[in-house]
Amino acid sequence: MGLPVETQARYWGIATAVLFVLLWFLGDVILPFVLGGAIAYCLDPIADRLERMGAPRVIATTLITLVAILIFVLMILLVIPTLVEQAGQLINVAPKLFADLQTFLTDRFPSLMVEDSPIRQQLQTFGEAIQSKGGALLNSVLTSAKGLINIAVLVVIVPVVAFYLLLDWDNMTARIDDLLPRDHAPTIRKLAQEIDRTLASFIRGQGTVCLILGIYYAVALMLVGLQFGLVVGFVAGLISFIPYVGALVGGALAIGLGLFQFWGMWGSLGAVVVVFVIGQMIEGNVLTPKLVGSSVGLHPVWLLFALSVFGSLFGFVGMLVAVPVAAMLGVLARFAISQYKDGRLYQGIAATQDETDQ
Repeated sequence: MGLPVETQARYWGIATAVLFVLLWFLGDVILPFVLGGAIAYCLDPIADRLERMGAPRVIATTLITLVAILIFVLMILLVIPTLVEQAGQLINVAPKLFADLQTFLTDRFPSLMVEDSPIRQQLQTFGEAIQSKGGALLNSVLTSAKGLINIAVLVVIVPVVAFYLLLDWDNMTARIDDLLPRDHAPTIRKLAQEIDRTLASFIRGQGTVCLILGIYYAVALMLVGLQFGLVVGFVAGLISFIPYVGALVGGALAIGLGLFQFWGMWGSLGAVVVVFVIGQMIEGNVLTPKLVGSSVGLHPVWLLFALSVFGSLFGFVGMLVAVPVAAMLGVLARFAISQYKDGRLYQGIAATQDETDQ
């Protein structure tokens, strides 16, 4: 005889609370394992495809790992130094940009920019804050011993964790399936398959979209001649998983920088605008329909809420797990709503009696 539903709910509630407490206390310690698990999950379909082509799992995993390491090394040698250099230059030049903006507004709108006006003070304060805090953050990450150790740990541990998880992924899922409560195993499998479809559509699909858009924006803006095109493209691609936000933030940043660099060169400034218009057309008409699909069911407001809550509770690790957890909660919420609509709480006693009479 199975345990009563109330007892089962109590046990699973305790297990969930323990999990959240562990996440709270472990914090950044589990970051390499979260990243390794995410990488293994994203690469598992490629390993499965290589297995179907006749390659043993070990060979498939080793081949994928070698290709990933090669891409990572190329990024370190070719892209990351330029990205860090441009980010540092942008932080250092921020006060001058805001001073130029202040001068421009003073010339065009003198009534708004009188001495000691709130707008003028805020622009000056904002520029100095970006230089001091942004520069301090960048320097601490790149020069502090703790920062270097953390980077070294990520570089060493994440590939190892990803390799072993990818190698043993099918066995792990089989063991987890074997541990499912027998009474609820079919329902849990159904929910797990729907969660996997949602995550595959969003994490893998949207991750590919972000990568493609980031490369496109960075290359296109650098070809246009924008001074910090690589940084702007990286930022725009990184936050493109939230619909329209990546293009809006990246476009505002690129156009703002372009106004200072290309003032009077309206053709170059127009080219910056065209880059983001084309990017939005490609994303909306080609990339998102083909790679993500329309059945993900993750509203942008829900994503922003999840990022805010998990980032506040668990820091950087929380922001990493916010999107997959939001996807899981979305699937569970839809299942709960369907169960609610099939139950007496929603349909009432009369509907239940009608079904019994039939």
